[in-house]
Amino acid sequence: MREFVVEADGGSRGNPGPAGYGSVVRDAATGETLTEVAESIGVATNNVAEYRGLLAGLRAAHRLDPSATVHVRMDSKLVVEQMSGRWKIRHPDMKPLAMQAARVFPPDRVTYEWIPRDRNKHADRLANEAMDAGARGEQWTEPAPAPTAEVAAQAASPAEPTAPPGDARTGAAKAREALARGRDRAGTPADGEAAEADADVRAARTVASPGWAPADMGAPATFVLLRHGETPLTPQKRFSGSGGSDPSLSEAGREQAERAAAALARRGTIQHIVASPLARTRETAGIVAERLGLEVSVDDGLRETDFGAWEGLTFAEVRERHPDDLNAWLADPEAEPTGGGESFAATATRIAATRDKLTAAYPGRTVLLVTHVTPIKTFVRLALGAPPESLFRMELSAASLSAVAYYADGNASVRLFNDTSHLR
Repeated sequence: MREFVVEADGGSRGNPGPAGYGSVVRDAATGETLTEVAESIGVATNNVAEYRGLLAGLRAAHRLDPSATVHVRMDSKLVVEQMSGRWKIRHPDMKPLAMQAARVFPPDRVTYEWIPRDRNKHADRLANEAMDAGARGEQWTEPAPAPTAEVAAQAASPAEPTAPPGDARTGAAKAREALARGRDRAGTPADGEAAEADADVRAARTVASPGWAPADMGAPATFVLLRHGETPLTPQKRFSGSGGSDPSLSEAGREQAERAAAALARRGTIQHIVASPLARTRETAGIVAERLGLEVSVDDGLRETDFGAWEGLTFAEVRERHPDDLNAWLADPEAEPTGGGESFAATATRIAATRDKLTAAYPGRTVLLVTHVTPIKTFVRLALGAPPESLFRMELSAASLSAVAYYADGNASVRLFNDTSHLR
């Protein structure tokens, strides 16, 4: 199940006055902008424009993937509190909009978060562009994207019930029907429904989605995996585990951490930070945490493998001094580095236990784990069900970002690996 972040905003010059909204849909794991929507809507109030922005953003996310989970971020306290069911909706213009928004996705797949205005700049810019167009007398609208092949495949997937005998509908036809059901759920309410909008918004949070759909696993626990920045040992490609000198970041490593922090701030999806106890990871995590305004928790399970007597040596030096031990280590995940280091099998057992503990502690949350090469590769290997030798076939750069999502049924999805675009 994919996870989207919807950022929405709306405004009115006059309140009421010429109004418009803007919405952007992002991939929750990578922060990539997937689509934008904006529209000038004539004369309306700020609150109506904000609700229109929310509705447009949810519908845009639904077009991308009707089975996704969505995290909505808005700087409108009113909309966030009302859609979360904590405040009543009294205004007659907002009740039907709130009800439509509540029906785009099953509400137990949508969460809401208030953010300051300066963290909602993308949607704010789109809304202002739409209002500018309206002031010029233009009815400016960003075209909505066509249904993707992914949506069509979703509607025709094996997760659907078997069609009745004689049902010769194509996958495309099923996709159109699935999209039509989505439009019906988001359509204009019938007479008399508006007065029940408050109850609909709250009660629908536990209603299952009708029609064909995969089992609703809820929002996954998403781990964004950040390797620490460079240390003085990194450019020399020396073994640097949990049993060595515990180096701090170099000047280049601190700059890499600053760049990673800026990229994560732009994405705006991190809710918690957990770091390995080693100096280089705690320093990297501290730089990110300061930028995001979060606290850092430390978990010993995220530490790097102990490389025993190989700590501080290059691969060539280990090959020269301990050739038999190195060959055994490369061939057998149970083999330990010289001097009683930690085997890859032992590391995998530790990482699996840490994964299970953190997914239980942060269900449905996006957590930044600041850790090391071997733990990150092991998270990815276990998620893919890949053999231990796959660890030697992954390249993982300093200050790179990877991401894995974990679902309630035990399945996992690798969403990103070794992203270094923020460093270029």
